Amino acid sequence: MTENITDVLIIGAGPAGLQAAVHAVRKKASVVVLGRAERSSIYQAHVENYLCVDGVTEGSELMRVALGQAGRFGAVLLPEDVMQIEQQDGLFMVKSESKKHLARTIIIATGTSRKKLKVKGEKELVGRGVSYCVDCDANFFRNAKVAVVGNESAAVDGALTLTGYASEVYLIAKELSVTEELRQKLSQSKVQLKEGAWVGEIIGENAVTGIMLEDNTTLEVEGVFVELGAKGAMELAVNLGVQLDTETFTHIQTDKKQATNVGGIFAAGDICGHPYQMAKAVGEGCVAGLEAANYARRQKKEGDEV
Repeated sequence: MTENITDVLIIGAGPAGLQAAVHAVRKKASVVVLGRAERSSIYQAHVENYLCVDGVTEGSELMRVALGQAGRFGAVLLPEDVMQIEQQDGLFMVKSESKKHLARTIIIATGTSRKKLKVKGEKELVGRGVSYCVDCDANFFRNAKVAVVGNESAAVDGALTLTGYASEVYLIAKELSVTEELRQKLSQSKVQLKEGAWVGEIIGENAVTGIMLEDNTTLEVEGVFVELGAKGAMELAVNLGVQLDTETFTHIQTDKKQATNVGGIFAAGDICGHPYQMAKAVGEGCVAGLEAANYARRQKKEGDEV
């Protein structure tokens, strides 16, 4: 059964999506948010570099507060995945797991899906030594031994960044695929490159204590940064004709109002590209929420005049 028309439908319940919801609903727009907050990359993070956060705060606690805030202002929160989106008579028909929604505007704030190593110990130790964001968590590993796992520029850049924090930095790579300039920069750094190796297991019970390589060599480390790149959930956007960035085709391209090339579709947060930081996501969510609410109001006005 199709629901009544929603002004702003937001796909994604992370910092960008929930901030968009707060601003859109306060602009008197009806708002539905589809997504699960626990899937947000910030949910497992420890936050201390966000303005007005005093000390270290758990990402899960920030998301709990954000969900309550968005709901209190009047946004409808549905922890469901989106299965399909179609344009229908000037509106968007969005099919979620349990129902269909008609919306005047859409904000895509799905974030990115961080690629996993898929080895023993990885899932269990996320947030307890396993991280997918050097920029977010490097400061928590001052004077510690850490390892970065990856073959491309993101891994090399992360390893180089960590030399300013950690006492020892290993870079585990099956085969580096970077420019000669970056490889030379790596060779001149304190990073200990283990090329031709890969992680077979992450060791630890309550926290990371080491990694075992596929050749059974063990490295004692307190942190493991998985830098395999980030793949955006692009299928829904591409099917609607939304333009991606022209260099990597992994992020949605928007203007300063967070609008895409398709009228009525906005995007915010990690899905719009680097840096993958909560501050950026919240700022873009603010803009997207305001602009989507304004767009929906114009659409309703034009409909009344027809």
